Amino acid sequence: MSRIILASSSPYRKELLGRLHLEFDTASPDIDESPLANETPSQLVQRLATNKANAIAEKVMNCIIIGSDQVAVCDDIILGKPGNYENAVKQLQSLSGKRVCFHTGLSVISTSDAHIQTDEVKFFVEFRTLSDSMIKNYLTKEPAFNCAGSFKSESLGIALTSRMLGPDPTSLIGLPLIRLTEMLEEAGVEIV
Repeated sequence: MSRIILASSSPYRKELLGRLHLEFDTASPDIDESPLANETPSQLVQRLATNKANAIAEKVMNCIIIGSDQVAVCDDIILGKPGNYENAVKQLQSLSGKRVCFHTGLSVISTSDAHIQTDEVKFFVEFRTLSDSMIKNYLTKEPAFNCAGSFKSESLGIALTSRMLGPDPTSLIGLPLIRLTEMLEEAGVEIV
C-alpha cells in the first residue's frame, strides 16, 4: 500500500483521519490561502484543498496525499478562522439565529499516477438566537479561535445550535470521512 500523507497541521483533521485506522504521516503545506477575485466558496475550498495536497505531492513519490480546506458562509460572506476573542465574538453575533453553510473541500492525489480527485461536502448549521452572555460563556469555556465560524460542533459548540443538516457530520469538523473513504478506495486504499 502507498504511504498516506495528510497535508495539514490541524489536530482536528489528524484525529478524524485516525478514526479510519490507517497509518499516515502529516505534513504542513505552505500555501497562500487568500481567495481569488470572484471565487465562490465552493471553488475556494476545492482549490485550496488541491493546492495543499499538491504542495506536499511535489516533494514525495509513490504516496497518496490528502488535502482539505473549509470555510463557513453566512449571508454570502465567507467567515474564516477568527484568530482571537474579539473576532470570535463578532462572528458569533453575526451568526445568531441564522443558517450557516460550512463548505469543506477535499482532494486526494496519488503521486504514483498523478491521479487527482477533488470534491466538496456542504453541511448546514442553524444557530440559536445567541445572547452576548451565551457567546461570552461559550468562548470562555471553548476558545474556538482556530475554527471557521468560531464554532466547534464536536464539543460545547453544539449548545449554540438548533439544527444541523448534511450528509456527513465529520465534514463539519474539517475532514469528510464518508467521501474521503470513497476517494481513498478509488486510489487503491483498502479501508475495511
